Amino acid sequence: MKNELLKKIQDRAITVGVVGLGYVGLPLAVEKAKAGFQTIGFDVQEQKVDWVNDGHNYIGDVVDDDLKTLVQQGMLRATNDFSFIRDVDFIAICVPTPLDAYQQPDISYVKSSTEAIAGYLKKGSIVVLESTTYPGTTEELLKPILEAGSGLTCGEDFYLGFSPERVDPGNKHYNTKNTPKVVGGVGKDATEVIAAMYRAVLAGDILEVSSPAVAEMEKILENTYRNINIGLVNEMAIICDKMGISVWEVIDAAKTKPYGFQAFYPGPGLGGHCIPLDPYYLTWKAREYDYHTKLIETSGEINNYMPQYVIERAARVLNRHRKPLNGSKILILGVAYKNDIDDYRESPALKVIENFEKQGSEVTFFDPYIAEYKFKGQKHQGLTELTIETVGQYDLVVITTAHGVMDYEAINREAQAILDTRNAMKYIADRSKIDLL
Repeated sequence: MKNELLKKIQDRAITVGVVGLGYVGLPLAVEKAKAGFQTIGFDVQEQKVDWVNDGHNYIGDVVDDDLKTLVQQGMLRATNDFSFIRDVDFIAICVPTPLDAYQQPDISYVKSSTEAIAGYLKKGSIVVLESTTYPGTTEELLKPILEAGSGLTCGEDFYLGFSPERVDPGNKHYNTKNTPKVVGGVGKDATEVIAAMYRAVLAGDILEVSSPAVAEMEKILENTYRNINIGLVNEMAIICDKMGISVWEVIDAAKTKPYGFQAFYPGPGLGGHCIPLDPYYLTWKAREYDYHTKLIETSGEINNYMPQYVIERAARVLNRHRKPLNGSKILILGVAYKNDIDDYRESPALKVIENFEKQGSEVTFFDPYIAEYKFKGQKHQGLTELTIETVGQYDLVVITTAHGVMDYEAINREAQAILDTRNAMKYIADRSKIDLL
């Protein structure tokens, strides 16, 4: 089976299926199709299916013309009918893996997708999970479901593996095409075939590891590393504030060291689908081995506290102007979780807004990339445009996302007071109105 599949990959005789057409799945589907593989995207959301089939792009990391051209050429199409799995040889699962209300892994999307695939899985297929999850998911969850649902045997009739997604929305240098990839299959043959498939599509290095569990743990380590270091620098920001020291200046000084230090920066909390969530997958799994992840949980507590800390800092700023939180008009600049993108998943700005509202503040937001957002089932509408004249009508401007397109000079001139949680105004000469986190 291995040699036959390697030959089919070389000849572009493999049909690719991508389950989940979000921030991970759609860019991957586009790259597979661009590499010469017939590609079918699967998604339960009819709107995404229709958008893809119409050549309408909804993901920032995908080039509009690439998507349109591939659809027109018949290299890429989308469906919500999983019976078309019968026509697919390589299946990548790229569905969400959120946390539930109790901060425990919600792998229902992975499970339901795998069950949908199992009923149509054919001999000689390759299944790869890309969704971030706890170590053991591929072999403990996917493998039994696929074998029971298909009647096939993993390693003999089909190959199974894990290759973690690495997506950084808005990154101008690294994208799906050129980011190195890690592959861990159930058995050496599976690893070799899956790696060959990615090498046929991607320009980044492909690293083969000994098992899916290693690849799953590697992904958790990547994001836990960032979570903990951000937690550290957030705590440093709190301490520096108490001591009257600029944490931003401290970081700039520390990063002159050419070894042993990587700069991380404080902010109003953690955002994005990965860094705030993934460490909890390991925390949950570690309990199975009677171990509590102390460092991970502590950093999580610090990062989760930051939206509330923003309110506390805002109260101090307003207090200097003899104004209470209750009734003050607050302008939030930026609800995306990072600068220059339209993604607000897990954005700390949403919690900051909620906390202001709980204190009785009148909150308005403006984000040049996001006109409205949904949070806890409620739709929130922002300003459609920001006129500099209106900035002065607010008691406090809070910068929660450092979008590069903002005119910070003008905002600084008109604002009554500013709390800059991202050091977006670091180049402003007159800093008399600006408080840094």
